[in-house]
Amino acid sequence: MMHIDALRQDRRLVNEIDWSMTPEKAVDMYLEWGAGWTRGKDFVRGANESSLYFVIYDWERPPQVTLLRRDSKGVEELAKVPVPEPLFAEAVREAGRRPGVGVHALNARLQDWLRERLAA
Repeated sequence: MMHIDALRQDRRLVNEIDWSMTPEKAVDMYLEWGAGWTRGKDFVRGANESSLYFVIYDWERPPQVTLLRRDSKGVEELAKVPVPEPLFAEAVREAGRRPGVGVHALNARLQDWLRERLAA
């Protein structure tokens, strides 16, 4: 599992991050039971395609975000990055606490903070 320093050094990986990807969109694109009609032109065309994006697992302590690589075969956790508690709490609050979900997209402020640290 990578930490922020190693991730910051891997420019290829940092440049591949899809900052607009959300957990819901990833499920829709990569899992067969997704609501395909919502994708429009944004869908997976082959088994070799993948997305790299950050998520928040709202149960993790200390607060952190997780970098995932998802393809049609599954998901791999690549990195964990500790984040400030206020930004973590704000992003979870904005996403809404739905029972049983617990996986959220980063909000704009958390994305900005993370981009700055990664020089993305």
